[in-house]
Amino acid sequence: MIMLTHQRANLIISAGGVGVALFAGYLAGVQPLYVGLVLGGLAIAFYFFTSFESAVLGLLILRSALDPFSLQQVPAAFAIGLDVLTLIYVVATLLTNGTVQTDGFWWLFAGWVVLQGLWVLLLLWGDMSLNTAVWLDSIREWVRLFSWLMVYLLVMQLKDRIHPQKMISALFLALILPLTAALLQILLPLSLLPDFLQGNKNSITGEISRINGTLGLSNTFATFLLLFIGLTYWQMNQSQRRWPWWLLLALLAFFYVSTKALFSLMMLGVFILVLIAPKLSLINLMAGVLFFVVVIALFGSTEFGQQRLGSLSQTPLLNPDIDISRAILLSQGDGNSFNWRLAQWSLLLKAWEDSPILGYGLATSRYLTIYNNYAHNDYVRALAEGGILGFLVFIAFLGTQLIHLMELLRRSPANSPQHQLCWVLLALLVAIMVGMTTENILTHTTLFFYWWTVVAIAGWNWNQPQSYG
Repeated sequence: MIMLTHQRANLIISAGGVGVALFAGYLAGVQPLYVGLVLGGLAIAFYFFTSFESAVLGLLILRSALDPFSLQQVPAAFAIGLDVLTLIYVVATLLTNGTVQTDGFWWLFAGWVVLQGLWVLLLLWGDMSLNTAVWLDSIREWVRLFSWLMVYLLVMQLKDRIHPQKMISALFLALILPLTAALLQILLPLSLLPDFLQGNKNSITGEISRINGTLGLSNTFATFLLLFIGLTYWQMNQSQRRWPWWLLLALLAFFYVSTKALFSLMMLGVFILVLIAPKLSLINLMAGVLFFVVVIALFGSTEFGQQRLGSLSQTPLLNPDIDISRAILLSQGDGNSFNWRLAQWSLLLKAWEDSPILGYGLATSRYLTIYNNYAHNDYVRALAEGGILGFLVFIAFLGTQLIHLMELLRRSPANSPQHQLCWVLLALLVAIMVGMTTENILTHTTLFFYWWTVVAIAGWNWNQPQSYG
């Protein structure tokens, strides 16, 4: 471990200042706008290191509002900036003989991210079947996964600085802008909304049929809401005044239904089932069933929802007269999203047969079929992109998360806030794993940004008396 002396620290700061001045002078001659961006970045970095706790909380809350600016690459720039700040903070902490907080799961997480880089390198070296131009998509995907790892690491640095329950309560501020945008999408005419708030438009009526808040797609908004539905339920059990949390839960359920994401109903049912399993009683069962029935009723109360539910009768799921082969043929013209998924999975599995061991490379599944679309099944995607080896690594990583949460459950006192939070996370994880069978859950960046934040907090030491700042 290296300790910086006062003189060495001043020397480094002075050298850095000279470097920044020279670089700013160069940018002023090339493009004056870049100078403003650099100075703005320096101001953020200064705030990050002088008010670390507040800055991290602010960045975590801000992330839910960035997706409307994806065309301007704002979320990508945010992720890269967060990665750089985290790495600089870790290096500075080590150089000043400080302690970088990690846990055993973070190292397993890091190992999984590093392994994903193998499929990026193989694609770059031309060992895969696709053209190496696809490598740009692959490296972007790896950076996205790396950013999740950095989020986990950054949140771990707040351990023993902020009380875990206070930290989770602050995350609810991330709901303000997405829910406000969703409300505007429901109440205001389409013509009065800016482009980035216009949601998923119905091609026939020109009206908004599915809300997305600030998350770009209704499906990503649905999984984001499910995470906060789980956290709201947890907060309700910790609070002496439950009615505000009941109101928030009802509001989240309303927006959840308004996304009209059919797969989200399946995820919600699984989440409720796992959640009430340890305390299964007639009252809990009736409450869970009632909540699910209300959600289904709200979903089916609209014409679009009725069409979505009715479409299941034209799939192998509910129609014994339609086998998988016929469903694939019907997908060419019936507009049934589930039958389309069967066709997409069939084509991806056929492509995988030509590269069964290592697959085609990270983020290549969109290029493997005639549809040029995502897999809509994260397990099929893992198999096609990573082959048998990548699929096993993916399953092992999901299993590692389950084991980690169950270990936290075992270590935390029964009925403690930490224990209850871990059970909520376990129910959410099982729901996510089920949702991965029909949806591109891994592409839901905002969901996992907050998922890894809360998982990191769940691993803090909640039982030891400490004085928090």
